Amino acid sequence: MTSSKHARRPHHWRQDLVELAALFTAVAVADAAANTIAHGPEGPVLLGTSAAVMIATAGFHTWWARRHRHDSPPGPTPGTSHTGHGAGPAPAPAPSAAPDPDPNGTTLWRLRTTVRDLPGSLAVLCTTLARSRVDILTLQTHPLSDGTVDEFLLRAPDGLTAADLTRTIDAAGGRGTWVERADAHDLVDAPTRVLNLATRTALDAAELPLALRQLLGRCTIHSLPATSLGGRSLGERVPDEGVLEDTVIRLPDPSGGVITVERPYLPFTPTEFARARALVELDAQLGPRVPGSRDVFTLPEGNEITVRRADTDDLDAALAMHGRCSTRTLGLRYHGPVHDADRYLGHLLSPRFGRTLAVQTPSGRLVALGHLLWDGNETEVALLVEDDWQRRGIGGELLRRLVAMAVETGCDSVYAVTQASNTGMAAAMRGLGLPLDYQVEEGTLVITTRLAPTPVVTPEPHGPREPEREEQESYGPA
Repeated sequence: MTSSKHARRPHHWRQDLVELAALFTAVAVADAAANTIAHGPEGPVLLGTSAAVMIATAGFHTWWARRHRHDSPPGPTPGTSHTGHGAGPAPAPAPSAAPDPDPNGTTLWRLRTTVRDLPGSLAVLCTTLARSRVDILTLQTHPLSDGTVDEFLLRAPDGLTAADLTRTIDAAGGRGTWVERADAHDLVDAPTRVLNLATRTALDAAELPLALRQLLGRCTIHSLPATSLGGRSLGERVPDEGVLEDTVIRLPDPSGGVITVERPYLPFTPTEFARARALVELDAQLGPRVPGSRDVFTLPEGNEITVRRADTDDLDAALAMHGRCSTRTLGLRYHGPVHDADRYLGHLLSPRFGRTLAVQTPSGRLVALGHLLWDGNETEVALLVEDDWQRRGIGGELLRRLVAMAVETGCDSVYAVTQASNTGMAAAMRGLGLPLDYQVEEGTLVITTRLAPTPVVTPEPHGPREPEREEQESYGPA
């Protein structure tokens, strides 16, 4: 630390002599000027004019200084940061790229592109998007061996199309650009979304295929069991760590078999593969699990029945119900030889392939099953009601609950496959109050409904309902 004595500038006597000489010279000049002006014929006028000119000059200088004031540089605005690691002056701030509000509204887009892993590549993309008045809401990066995949959530003016965005990104150095419309659900950041999916998977084993689909975007999930319905080994094996093959992910199913995830339009990244594998490992660690909630439903005649989730632990009770069903009821349900019906139950009750609701009497007797089945990227509903319990509203109640589950899990539509003569299933689908699409081919009826954005309203569990009067109440297949 330097002392104040050494830091003070030394004072020299020559400086005093120079300042004193300058003062004497200024006084002499002022005295001579005053004598000349004051004793002249126009002395007073000249002095007044000089004073006015000096006052005007001072006023003009004050105005000019205020107009062109050199303010200090503004501090960083919210959302920006400045680092002081580099030498030299800070760069001048770039002109603001924020556009005026678009009177025609905006659209959310998801965009993914691959860029070279070089400094400044991402900055070029962001600058190019800003010039097109596109706001970047979120950004994820997926490192690759030969570049980086950047995934954006964008808010763009309505007039900007997917083709426009693709051309803009390609011009900025992006390649393999993919664009699709997004919605408000995409505004949830990636860590939060992954934690929510992990929580749902932990609570319900049937959530794993849905969680994978929501984690990886538009993709098709197939669960291939270890053995066929006939007990024959299917021979499909994958390593414990799984396999990533461009647009296909294959992972070992904790319940046996293989889970295959396909997305033909866009290759999976190592980051996505790692996230999917983590969800499957979580499922394997927790083992089989089904929520234990139960609802009591009162039938029109006053009898109470219980609606609950079912799984493979209910296989024996389901087989006993099959034995009490007529050949016609089983035929309408499974569309095949009746003696094969029992073989389907293990598949249908597995949480890996969907959710199952069971209806049981106070004595514990199983009298109906409703299935919500994950069929690739589609969802199927199917019902079976024991003959003695048909036409009491059980089928319609199960269907409403299954559709409400489909809505809660984000499914866009559900479909039912049955025979064209099954008026009971058609009536139950109409009872949903949703738009229906019918397709009939060689006696097979496919009924598809687009789901409402909010869950289907289910009546109070204890509230009585009017009975449904269909000719037959057997329902579509798996």
